[in-house]
Amino acid sequence: MSKSTPTKYIFVTGGVASSLGKGIISASLAKLLQARGYSVTIQKLDPYLNIDPGTLNPYEHGECYVTEDGAETDLDLGHYERFLNIETSQANNVTTGRIYQSVISKERKGEYLGKTVQVIPHITNEIKDHIQILGNTGEYDFVITEIGGTVGDIESLPFIEAIRQLKWENHEAVLFIHLTLIPYLAASGELKTKPTQHSVKTLLEYGVQPDILVCRTEHPLNKEIRTKVARFCNVELEAVIESIDAKTIYEVPLLMQQEKLDEVVLKHLKMPLNSTADLTKWNEFLYNFKNPIQEVEIGLVGKYVELKDSYKSITEAFIHAGAFNKCKVKLRWISSDKLTEENISQELKGLDGVLVAPGFGTRGIEGKIEAVRFARENKIPFLGICLGMQCAVIEYARNVLGLEGAHTVEIKASTKHPVIDIMQDQKNIENMGGTMRLGAYPCQLKEDSTAFKVYGKENIQERHRHRYEFNDAYLSQFEKNGMIATGVNPGNNLVEIVEVKNHPWFVGVQFHPEYKSTVVNPHPLFVGFVQAAVKR
Repeated sequence: MSKSTPTKYIFVTGGVASSLGKGIISASLAKLLQARGYSVTIQKLDPYLNIDPGTLNPYEHGECYVTEDGAETDLDLGHYERFLNIETSQANNVTTGRIYQSVISKERKGEYLGKTVQVIPHITNEIKDHIQILGNTGEYDFVITEIGGTVGDIESLPFIEAIRQLKWENHEAVLFIHLTLIPYLAASGELKTKPTQHSVKTLLEYGVQPDILVCRTEHPLNKEIRTKVARFCNVELEAVIESIDAKTIYEVPLLMQQEKLDEVVLKHLKMPLNSTADLTKWNEFLYNFKNPIQEVEIGLVGKYVELKDSYKSITEAFIHAGAFNKCKVKLRWISSDKLTEENISQELKGLDGVLVAPGFGTRGIEGKIEAVRFARENKIPFLGICLGMQCAVIEYARNVLGLEGAHTVEIKASTKHPVIDIMQDQKNIENMGGTMRLGAYPCQLKEDSTAFKVYGKENIQERHRHRYEFNDAYLSQFEKNGMIATGVNPGNNLVEIVEVKNHPWFVGVQFHPEYKSTVVNPHPLFVGFVQAAVKR
């Protein structure tokens, strides 16, 4: 497509229930359009009043995902990057909080020239401006926008009104997809379309007529049901798309391709079909994922294990690395606050690898330290991420260097041995939101290290989300005793990676490698970790 053609905007809304998978449908459609040669990006509009999810407890909102440019965002942006293999940014996630903050800031500066500031037009105009930031770059043929929450929520009303206006202003360039549920009632043995009809009716009350309905269902939709939905919801028959439950999210693009979702979208927006979608690499990945030739069990030690979404990027990185190694990675979820010296050998028994997960705060920290000790002493492949790396440092300080009571000042400010200290540039910060060390920073690797071996190069760049760091005052003591800093930030000498000598595979990283793992490019650290687990 020539860039003289204006960017097309696709909006994905949801109805009936949350967690139907708007993010996966958005990412799947984007993947299909990308596979046809179009340039696509996806953004998420979140209707909550937080500026970003950075201060939210994972129990509230799952994992907080971090982009290259340091934006703390919704976990759906992780799906977008993993599916499309492209980087997202601050512009790809907008919350109601950010919209209101921007409008109020303009009002304080007097930019509205004495006018009364109202939801319409001021808030809706601000939303429209944010929606079009990516489209206005001229880089993208399609901008897909997922609207969080469900239709009918008070919070998302300004977003729905903004997209209604965009359609009215530029009818040819805007398309609405509504994701809804067709439940199966076991008692009557029937699929029920009424929830979908009501959901669309609510959308119509706001002035939005969906062009395409994607129907989540546990059972296939026959022609009679599709016709009924099309008739009552005022869409074409071919625009009623079945989204049946899949064994893995990575099958959804193929299911959407079978349903011709991408073709219906292109036809609606009067865009050429181009070639057939080329999903060769995607299919190779899926084949390897579904046909492993071996299996390993890795313990994921964290304090939020009841809510798997808290570690979404980590679990997906294991899927990518497993498929790369033609290996099924089975995760054993281990709650760190239940681990003790007495039960550790039972809880971690039989594992091929141990990952100690990132996190914040006191709860479960001693359990994480116990897990590190067990993995180190029993020569089990180990990967520690962020706080997981810091726990590895604390464990080594206490049990190898003999520094009694060694700790991180995050948990114990008065520790005699602050082997993990607050970063210099974080000391005077009072606000919690958006103030950590965030986004991509460079790291230089030592040539004879495990890290260098897995990356295959000396200079890397990885994403961060932390306030505390390895305390350099203790570095020579650690290195004399076998824990080596094998990755260092060349600008400020911050220790980014530690490894233990005389151990088959023991790596702790201050950054978050899981954020950069994609279907096409599984992260080298996870690939190497799984290989070490296989060897064991």
